[in-house]
Amino acid sequence: MNITTVKDRIDLKLINCDKELTLAVIGGKWKLIILWHLGLEGTKRFGELKKLIPHITQKMLTNQLRELEEDKLILRKVYPVVPPHVEYSLTEHGESLIPVLRAMYDWGSNYRENVIWKEEEAIQDVTPV
Repeated sequence: MNITTVKDRIDLKLINCDKELTLAVIGGKWKLIILWHLGLEGTKRFGELKKLIPHITQKMLTNQLRELEEDKLILRKVYPVVPPHVEYSLTEHGESLIPVLRAMYDWGSNYRENVIWKEEEAIQDVTPV
């Protein structure tokens, strides 16, 4: 088995600060969503995650899960049965991101309500009927 480490994927020489490292590890469209579901809903199988994130392709989900596992944010548990039974859950490092994800969720909700919706209201107020 070929084991990839965080250092193999992320060139630490290009990281200038811990914020950049954080973004390198959890950045992208899908990782936060995967972490969110595992953190709030607990252990999930591949198919369950796929149903929860309908717009992600199977290949992308596989890649993102692999990277999250390499980065020690999720645990992949394989049961020796046929057909294969694999479960994904958060590690302690993954669990430590839940308060950050909640803060990001709250920020997004506030932004949608106070910026996006207000912008739409302003446009409707100006648009002639």
